[in-house]
Amino acid sequence: MSNARVPVGVRFKEAGKVYYFDAGEHSLDVGSYVVVDTSHGLEIGRVVVSPDQVLASDIKETLKPIERIATQEDLEQRQRLKETATEQLRYAKHRIADDGTDMQLVSGEYNLDGSQITFYFTSTKDRIDFRPLARELADAFGTKVQMLQVGDRDRAKMLDGYDVCGQRLCCASWQTSFPSVSIKMAKEQDLPLNPQKISGVCGRLYCCLTFEYEGYRELRGQMPKVGSMVSTPVGEAKVNSVNLMTKVARLWLTDQHQVVEMPVVDLQMQYGLTVRPIELVREIEAPLKQQTSAPGEDAPTAAHHDATAAAAAPAAEGGSTDAAPGDGGAKRRRRGRRGGRQRRPGGEGGASEGGTPPAQSDPSGPPPGPPSA
Repeated sequence: MSNARVPVGVRFKEAGKVYYFDAGEHSLDVGSYVVVDTSHGLEIGRVVVSPDQVLASDIKETLKPIERIATQEDLEQRQRLKETATEQLRYAKHRIADDGTDMQLVSGEYNLDGSQITFYFTSTKDRIDFRPLARELADAFGTKVQMLQVGDRDRAKMLDGYDVCGQRLCCASWQTSFPSVSIKMAKEQDLPLNPQKISGVCGRLYCCLTFEYEGYRELRGQMPKVGSMVSTPVGEAKVNSVNLMTKVARLWLTDQHQVVEMPVVDLQMQYGLTVRPIELVREIEAPLKQQTSAPGEDAPTAAHHDATAAAAAPAAEGGSTDAAPGDGGAKRRRRGRRGGRQRRPGGEGGASEGGTPPAQSDPSGPPPGPPSA
């Protein structure tokens, strides 16, 4: 006889948690009903994970053995006890109403041998003393009574029902655990932030808010933020709104003072995979604009330099300088500043240090010397 474990997954309720047991020598397939020993006693469960669908090395905890394969008598016994529990649940609700106890019974169920009935209830208080009620019910039913407090989501899962979408509750039909839901998920999906409009029959936020949350986050990461400034082919614009489904941004053009709608893909094709924010545009383009305008401002200075160089060429060769009346003095002064002391023109000083005679004055200009009285 082999000591190797043969784990199988067993579920006791629809959309309930899967518990693993050791099949041992039993040949089981998905859909088989088995009798196992639990904390509530013997119960009937349904095999949902066959031995060839799970590795024994993945199961770390100790596995309880499967008692036997459920027979037709076991299934009929479970159905009779289920009907009995429904009647006793109604009786227990009347007793709670008469006593005025702050608790609401949700459901009740027997174990397979009928030795214990378990009642599930909710209450506005975290702790409640139900021991007198449990003793009274145990005397009335002639069996052991166990009472367990559950939350609002567990209550909706046990009672089952339909929501505004027209489908069965996810937690009662297929969802085995409750996800963590926050109001941030509704905001990310542009849903109304009124809790009454995004809450289920349990009074808590819809579990389905988590289903498409990651997809919306990925889409919003490719979109410009509402209220931000972006650069468009026609100028700067402010983002008024974004439609995530159609990927269209509604923009307010600051220069044209009008509202336009532009596909976000156009902005992405222009600047890459993401939208280019206006802050980055200003930081990059401002130095470029200054460099572009600088040559136009320096153009007169360059022209003066060219004229001065052309006028200084004859003086360097020892010839005379011909200048138009009225502007020769200015050109000679500019040339003197560029040439320094060695090339100071005549009329403003003596001969240069190198012995070169000073340039002759223009005969058409005013005579040298002080003006006549």
